[in-house]
Amino acid sequence: MESRNPKSELTVIKLKPIEATPESFKEFGQVIEASPDGEEFGPTDAQLDLSKGIPRFYIMNIQNRPLKFSTITHHASVTQCLGSIGGHVWYLGIAKPSLVDSEEVKNEKGKIAVQSRCGHFYVPPAVDDVYVFRIAGPKFIKLNRGTWHAGPLFKADAMDFYNLELSNTNVVDHTTHVFKKENGVIFSIDE
Repeated sequence: MESRNPKSELTVIKLKPIEATPESFKEFGQVIEASPDGEEFGPTDAQLDLSKGIPRFYIMNIQNRPLKFSTITHHASVTQCLGSIGGHVWYLGIAKPSLVDSEEVKNEKGKIAVQSRCGHFYVPPAVDDVYVFRIAGPKFIKLNRGTWHAGPLFKADAMDFYNLELSNTNVVDHTTHVFKKENGVIFSIDE
């Protein structure tokens, strides 16, 4: 009879995708859709915070991003915009921002705040607070500062995405939580 350590087994949590709309995504950021040419700036435009550095707008070619994840990342100093070139269907794992002041040590769920290697404090996202959004068509996602995200994820072998963040975001403002290590969990998108 084989003996197993329950802590060494991984739990796969299947998440049903939520269609990304301005209403369904508002806790995490914005869904930006086409507006008429000449329309003045307003609340349906991306409300950006690029004030802490040099903006970087570029096209990412991403290979092999299957519909599962065990890590989630946030950027504490910048909003981020992501969109599929061509409006193809893609997915994004999401959890609400959990940035806290250095004076705070617990949130409403009693979790202890930790300090990122980047210097800010945050409460790690709970497994139950992770969602997956489906993004399709000519729109992009604006993530609020500190919004946890995993992806872009997609079914194709490769996809191109445009990305707006700061020039050094992935060097100085990249905090990752590893669910596989901390909670023994992998998330899978249930299509």
